[in-house]
Amino acid sequence: MAAPFWKPSIKHTKQELVLLKRLRRTRKLFAFLRDHRDEIFDTGFQDELISMYRDSDQGKQPLPPAMLAMAVLLQSYSGVSDAEAVELTVVDLRWQMVLDRLGSKEPAFSQGALFDFRERLIRHEMDRRFLERTVEVARQSKAFDWKKLPKDLRIAMDSSPLVGAGKVEDTVNLLAHAARKVVQCVATLLKWPVERVAREAGIPLLMASSIKKALDIDWSNPGEQADAVTRLTEQIDALEAWLHEKLPEEVEKPPLSELLETLKQILKQDTEPDPSGGGGRRIREGVATDRRISIEDAEMRHGRKSKTRRFNGYKRHVATDLDTDLIMACAVTPANRPEQEAAAQLDADIKQQKHRLGELHIDRGYIKSPVVADVLADHGDVYCKPWRTGFEKLYDKSDFKMNMRSMTITCPAGEVKKMQPGQTVRFDPESCDICELRPDCTRARLGHGRSVLIADDEKLQHRLRKRAASKTGREKLRERVGVEHNLAHLVRRQGPRAKYTGTRKNLFDVRRASCVQNLETMQRNLEARSLYPMQMAV
Repeated sequence: MAAPFWKPSIKHTKQELVLLKRLRRTRKLFAFLRDHRDEIFDTGFQDELISMYRDSDQGKQPLPPAMLAMAVLLQSYSGVSDAEAVELTVVDLRWQMVLDRLGSKEPAFSQGALFDFRERLIRHEMDRRFLERTVEVARQSKAFDWKKLPKDLRIAMDSSPLVGAGKVEDTVNLLAHAARKVVQCVATLLKWPVERVAREAGIPLLMASSIKKALDIDWSNPGEQADAVTRLTEQIDALEAWLHEKLPEEVEKPPLSELLETLKQILKQDTEPDPSGGGGRRIREGVATDRRISIEDAEMRHGRKSKTRRFNGYKRHVATDLDTDLIMACAVTPANRPEQEAAAQLDADIKQQKHRLGELHIDRGYIKSPVVADVLADHGDVYCKPWRTGFEKLYDKSDFKMNMRSMTITCPAGEVKKMQPGQTVRFDPESCDICELRPDCTRARLGHGRSVLIADDEKLQHRLRKRAASKTGREKLRERVGVEHNLAHLVRRQGPRAKYTGTRKNLFDVRRASCVQNLETMQRNLEARSLYPMQMAV
C-alpha cells in the first residue's frame, strides 16, 4: 500500500503566529521547522521517503513518511523517548504546530509506527540521505554566501567517545549471563520452569539470584577464585552436553544456536586451559583481541580516547565543512577500532554527495587512513600535527636534515646516510663514538651509533613538521578547532551515553542529531544575515 504525501499548510494561522512570536528567543528551531518544512520535505525528498514503503504488505494505511521524519527530528531536538514523543504530539503546542496538528486531541502516531519508521530509515540508508538533505537545503538557501566559498570542500574530521548502552561485566558474570540466556531460551522451548532446566542440565549455580552469591567465595583469594571458575565452566560444559542430547535439532537453529554461540565466544575469549592439568579452565591471562564486554550489546568494546582516558562503547566521528560548519558525514565504530577506519566511511559518504576534498584537516589518529593518500594524489592538501619525534634534552628528528629527493639524512655533525621509508637509519658507531656532539645526540653505549626511525609516510611527516614550524602553518592547523566545537555541540545534544545497542542504530542516532545541528546552523546564519525574522507580527 502506497504511503501518502504530507501536505502541511503554508499559510500561518493566528494561533501559529502567537506561538512563533513566543519562540523568538528560545527553542527557535521549532519556528524554523514550521516555516521551512515545505522546503525540507519537498516533493522529490518525500518521494524518496515514500519509496521505503513500496512493496510493503502492511494492512493499514501508512502515515505520511515526511511527517514521521519531522517527528524524528523533533524527538532528537527535544531529547525524548518514543513514548514521550507520542505524548508530546498531544500536549505540546510546539510539536503540534510543526506537525500541522494544532488542536488535535489524538496522538499523531503510535510508538509502533515511530519504531517501524526508524527501522525503515536504517534499512534503506535513508538516515544518511536525510543528513544529505539538510546540506542540500542549506545550499539552496541564502544562509551562506556561496560565491565567496571555495568550490572544493575543506573538511575536518574528529571523534569523541560514546559510552555503550549495554552492561559491562567481568568474566564470571559474562559467562553466567550468557548461560542464563541459554537456559531461559530452553525453558521457553520446553515450557519448563527455568529452575527445572538448570537442575536437569547440570548447572544449578544459575538457580541463585546471582552467580557471585551462588559461588559464595572470597574473591580476593586466588585459589578460591580459580576453583570457582572451574566449577562454573564445568557446569557450562554439562549444559552444552545436555542440550545436544535433549534438543539436538534446536541447538542448530536460532535463537538457541545464537545464544550458544555467544556463550562459546565468551568461553574462548575469557578463559584458557589450566596449565596445572586436570582438564579445568582458568581466567585467561591478558586480554583477547576484540574481546566482547557485554551480553546485551555484542559490538561495544573497550577503548581509549587517550593514554589516561578509558571508556566502554563506541566512537562517533563527524566530518565538518569548515567554511559552513555543516556536518557532511558521520560514522560510528567500536571503541577499540582506530580512527583511520572511520575516515574511509566518512570519505565515502562525502563522495556520495559528489564533492571533492580540497583540504583535509585531521588529528594524528586519522593520518594512516588511505583517504590521506587519496586527497594528496588528487592535488588536495592535508593539515595535521606531525608525530612527536623528540628525545628529552637530545637532538630529535627535526635536527637532522632530510633530502626527500635524494632520500638522504644528514646528522647535526654532517654525516650523511641513505634512508628508506619504514626502515631505521643507523649511523656509524666509529663516527658517533668520537663525535663531540654525542652527549647531545644519543645515550647509546660506546660502540653503538645514533639511530633514526624513518616512518612509512616520512615525506608527509616531513612536510607537516615544516608547516608546524611556521607561523602561517600553525594558524592553518588551528582552523581545525571548528570541528571540535561542532562535535562538542553534538555531544551535548546526544549526551555521553548511547541510546541504542549496536553500531548501526547508534550511527542513525548520530546522523539524526547531526541533521538537527545542520538545521540550527542554517537558522542561525539566516538570522545573522537578517534573512530570518526574530519576531513575527500577530
